Amino acid sequence: MENVDKQLAIIRRGVQEILVEDELIARLKQGKPLRIKVGIDPTAPDIHLGHTVLFNKLRQFQELGHQVIFLIGDFTALIGDPTGRNVTRQIMTSEQIAENAKTYQQQIFKILDPAKTEIAFNSQWMNKLPITELIKIASLQTVARMLERDDFDKRYKSGQPIAIHEFLYPLMQGYDSVALRSDIELGGTDQKFNLLMGRELQRHYGQAPQIVITLPLLEGTDGERKMSKSYGNYIGITESPSEIFGKIMSISDELMWRYLELLSAHTMDDINAWRTQVQQGTNPRDIKVNLAKEMVARFYDDAQAEQAHQAFVDRFAKGRLPDELVEIEVLTAAPELPIANAIKLAGLTSSTSEVLRLIKQGGLKKDGERVVDASVTLSVGHSYVIELGKRRVARLIITKQ
Repeated sequence: MENVDKQLAIIRRGVQEILVEDELIARLKQGKPLRIKVGIDPTAPDIHLGHTVLFNKLRQFQELGHQVIFLIGDFTALIGDPTGRNVTRQIMTSEQIAENAKTYQQQIFKILDPAKTEIAFNSQWMNKLPITELIKIASLQTVARMLERDDFDKRYKSGQPIAIHEFLYPLMQGYDSVALRSDIELGGTDQKFNLLMGRELQRHYGQAPQIVITLPLLEGTDGERKMSKSYGNYIGITESPSEIFGKIMSISDELMWRYLELLSAHTMDDINAWRTQVQQGTNPRDIKVNLAKEMVARFYDDAQAEQAHQAFVDRFAKGRLPDELVEIEVLTAAPELPIANAIKLAGLTSSTSEVLRLIKQGGLKKDGERVVDASVTLSVGHSYVIELGKRRVARLIITKQ
């Protein structure tokens, strides 16, 4: 096992907060493998790059000699994590949860070492938890404490209903840490309340409280909101090599550095050297190509990464349009539409602000010409070839509603 200073340098990379770092150092000094927990509810069938920020950190812990526990929240998924939600989640069926859990188990081993990964399901203990014990756990927290959560507080103040079972979610997540006797739990910054609940419940059950490590939420391809399938700004790890490559090439140059820090296996020394090269005149596109190839190779192999790169060059860098150009009809009651509105209505982007950002960065073309003015409009009765970044290309047909 690596010395404490080297472990800390690796653990701190890309991390938002460590609670409490002195406790982490003390446990590392014991020289024993620690139990590292990450819990994911199988509420969607596929994993995207945003999820892999946590998995990359888990892999680092594995390489440092620690025991990783990948917890599939098949029980808590019945409630649905209320984090970041302004409405109560729809309750999923057991069949949906089981099917999604299967795909999670297949996909995580594209990153984690199967020989060093313990898979757990929280239904194993939650289904056996007596109702009397659940009542005892619930008695440890107050409604006022629950309303300290930002999402609950906002919903309460705006009159949005909060179902009683939603208050149970952080308690159950905390109890998972008790059942697994975790030393460390990882989660996104939005999970801090739930992660700290694990510390509180472990103390109640006479265990040493886990160290909480939060990691940033990875922005999606729009560069604004967190990566999510519901926002349409995600990069799925089971997408085709060309899709993964193209989507990464479509992110902004600024966002590229964040992706490198949170997703890449390259050292921070390498990444800082690339920053210096860009400052000295290297095209950031070349660094982005390295990132795109690395991600494709991670989820496929080196050969397919090279093929995806060549296909990208053939399709876009040489100015060639796809052989089969997607045509999208955009309906409008007005005689013309601002270009940003038309692109959003076509579903090529989730927000007009992303279009405005692309215009500012020189990443939007209309009929082969770079758009430099956000006031450009598209007229009814005409069609336009729109290129967003290096990946999204379509012919928009503007039609009177």
